[in-house]
Amino acid sequence: MIQRGVDPKSTDRNPKTSYFINRELTALLSCRSGLDGGASRHGPVMATESSVWTTCDYSHNVTFFYNWVGKKISVAWTTQDFVVIGLGLTVCLIVVLANLLVMVAISMNHRFHFPIYYLLGNMAAADLFAGIAYVNLMLHTGPWTRTLSKEQWYIRGALIDISLTASVANLLAVAVERHQTIITVQLHSKMTKRRVVLLIVCIWAVSIVMGLMPSLFWNCECDLDDCSTVAPLYSRRFLVFWAVLNLLTFFVMAAMYTRIFVYVRYQTRQASHHSTEMRHKQTVLNLMKTISMVLGEKLFVCDHCWMICGSKVKFVQFGF
Repeated sequence: MIQRGVDPKSTDRNPKTSYFINRELTALLSCRSGLDGGASRHGPVMATESSVWTTCDYSHNVTFFYNWVGKKISVAWTTQDFVVIGLGLTVCLIVVLANLLVMVAISMNHRFHFPIYYLLGNMAAADLFAGIAYVNLMLHTGPWTRTLSKEQWYIRGALIDISLTASVANLLAVAVERHQTIITVQLHSKMTKRRVVLLIVCIWAVSIVMGLMPSLFWNCECDLDDCSTVAPLYSRRFLVFWAVLNLLTFFVMAAMYTRIFVYVRYQTRQASHHSTEMRHKQTVLNLMKTISMVLGEKLFVCDHCWMICGSKVKFVQFGF
C-alpha cells in the first residue's frame, strides 16, 4: 500500500520505489475505473491483479535499467577514459588489419586451400568482426550511453556476442577437424569443401541466434529482478547460460587436444624404437608441426578473446 507523507522527490531518487508506487497507482486507477463503469466485482479485482503483477513495460529507457541495478553512467569524460578508448581503438585497428591479412593470405595461396585453413580463415573473419564490434562499443560508451535507445543498446551488445560466439565456435570446429585428421594419421582432412562451407554457415547462424536472443526475448524487461548488473538490460539467466556454454566448449576442446597430444607422443616414441620406420616418423613430425600451429593459433585467439572480455569489464566501469 502507498504510505502517506512520502516526499515525491525522495522517491524519484530510488527508481525501484518510484516504479512500484507508479504500479500501485495504476492498479488503483484501473480498479476505480472498473467500478465507475458498473463492472462486476470480479472484473476490477482481476484487472488489479493483472496490473500489479504484470511488469512488462517497454516504455522504460536505457537509463532506467542502469538506475534499477544501481549502475552509474558517467556524466563527463575523464582523462583515463580518453586514454583507455585511444588504446582500445589502436588495438582494435591492429586486430582488424592483422586478421584481414590472414584472410587475404589464405584466399590467395592455393597451398592453404584445405579445410583446416578455411576454418582458420573463418576464425580470422570472426576476430575481424570482433574488432569492428568493439570499435562500435567504444564509440557508444561512457556518457554516450545516456543517448542510446534500447534498440541501439541491444545492437551494440549483439555485435559483441555474435563475434565472440563465432570465435569460440570456430575454435571448437578446428579442434574437431584436427582430432579427426590426426587420429586417422592424415596430414589434411578428407572433409569436402561443401561440408566446410556448410559448417561455416552453421557457425555464423548459431552465433547470430545467440547474439539476437537478448533483444528478441531473453531480456529482463518483463522481469526487472532478473536484470544483470554487468549488462542492465540482459537477463542474468541468459548470461549464466552463455558463460556455461562457453566453458563447456573449452572443456571439450581441451579434452580433444589432450588426446591429440597423448596420441602423437605415443606415436613418436614408437617410431623412435624402429629405425626402419623413418617415413612414419616423418609423418608424425609433420603432425607435430600441425599441432603446434593449431595450438599456437588457439592460444592466440583465446588470449585475444579474454583480452576483449577484460576490456569489456573495464568499459563496464564507466557505462557499458
